[in-house]
Amino acid sequence: MVDSTSTPPKGETARIFRERMAQALEAAGVGRGELAARIGIDRSTLSQILSPANDRLPRADTVAALASELQISLDWLLGLSQEQRRGASILLESLQFRPSPNTPVDEGLQRWCDEARGYKIRYVPATLPDLAKTRAVMAHEYQDYVSRETEEALTSAQEKLAYTRQPETDMEICLRIQDMRGFAFGEGIWQGLSLDARVQQLSRLIALHDELYPSLRMFFYDGRTHYSVPYTVFGPVRAAVYVGQMYFVFNTKEHIRVLTRHFDDLVRAAVVQANDTPRMLAALRDEVTKAAKR
Repeated sequence: MVDSTSTPPKGETARIFRERMAQALEAAGVGRGELAARIGIDRSTLSQILSPANDRLPRADTVAALASELQISLDWLLGLSQEQRRGASILLESLQFRPSPNTPVDEGLQRWCDEARGYKIRYVPATLPDLAKTRAVMAHEYQDYVSRETEEALTSAQEKLAYTRQPETDMEICLRIQDMRGFAFGEGIWQGLSLDARVQQLSRLIALHDELYPSLRMFFYDGRTHYSVPYTVFGPVRAAVYVGQMYFVFNTKEHIRVLTRHFDDLVRAAVVQANDTPRMLAALRDEVTKAAKR
């Protein structure tokens, strides 16, 4: 399983450089001879630089000249960024605004998961993890939508769960423990959700964690000591911060690294580690059931 946002090893950087140079040349419609002439080097020198047998990067001034002439990001050319454009363009595109559809089904999220296949996905949900929600919980969440929305939400959740069950998947989910208790006791947005529905949801979380652990790991942090907005880090590919009907989408490596570090800090500070999650949820389920009988 790959899980790294660090600089690639030297040989790997040279391979990425050659591959991205080939992409940039094709996109620009420029031949090697023409490009070499533009930056003031011999065609044979450029051919040697781009040879698969060459595991070294060219001089820094040559790399910079190539990136400038082809109008591409120097970071992208060296494998340090996922965004190809350079200068003002990459600054604008390093933060994108993507509307979230007013529906439980968001095809963009599933596409981002697919693009990050093989990498670790780090996920701080807005409420409960979508992939684990029961029909009753979804019906409660989407009760103000038209009737078909619950079925669409279930289909979307089943697709996310199927993705999580694939052998190469690695996902960590971090939730605030106060939110979990609030759900269990029917507080806040969960007012009106029956005790049976809440108990069934807790049981489903336990069952899924037992089934999928360790490829799926759930942690709980203390909201009195740490804070987080909902967001997802899709390996080194991108990160999406959910702000309600809109995502802030980050593509540059440094932004992704910062959010990855924030998530990992939540995990390190978690008051319930993944191996204790089923036990904590079972205890919470028992506590809620006993409280209802008093």
